[in-house]
Amino acid sequence: MIDDDPLGPLDPDFAANFVRDMRRPPCQLYLISPLDVGGDFPDRLVRALDAGAVAAFQLRVKDIDQHEAARLAEPLQRLCADREVAFIVNDSVSLAKRLGADGVHLGQGDGDPREARAILGPDLQIGVTCHDSRHLAMEAGDAGADYVAFGAFYPTTTKEVQHHPEPIILSWWSALFELPSVAIGGITPGNASPLIAAGADFLAVSNAVWDGDEAAAVQAFAAVLAGKGRAG
Repeated sequence: MIDDDPLGPLDPDFAANFVRDMRRPPCQLYLISPLDVGGDFPDRLVRALDAGAVAAFQLRVKDIDQHEAARLAEPLQRLCADREVAFIVNDSVSLAKRLGADGVHLGQGDGDPREARAILGPDLQIGVTCHDSRHLAMEAGDAGADYVAFGAFYPTTTKEVQHHPEPIILSWWSALFELPSVAIGGITPGNASPLIAAGADFLAVSNAVWDGDEAAAVQAFAAVLAGKGRAG
């Protein structure tokens, strides 16, 4: 809960009075891979990326060695590069460096953004998971992160979560900081609208795309992001 943040609770009126700064780019889609990216997954990624605008794709694989991760990553990275979609590696600075990825996403236990910057150089994107904490987000920004991620906003089976922020944290961040925010956790076309309205710069989604028809899901998200979809 946000009340656990060292900065204390946010004023509920803040969300009611929030207006997104129109100088910020519109909210965009950020795909996160399923754990299994072998088999026909490259074909599925093509269908997803060709179905609508996608800003970034994050490779999230677990419990395999770096050589195998690199082998699986390389065709996916080429597909993203061909479509000018940023290719982000989850957790591993060393894998991101090995691949020449566009960026790395760090959890709270995955190392300091300053150390990642020293290894990866000035041009790679560094994202940091900040759960429901404004304090952690400000620390990440001070450490040189390129974006901060808040969540999980909704129930999710992608990973075990203990932090459940309210959308108001996105409004607060958007109003005070230029650094982009990513909303994550159980987001679907049916429940995304409140997060967009609250000021999220990116929607990070996984199961909502890969658990069914990936092209139809990306098209549905595109409609919501364009303000033509359904609220939930």
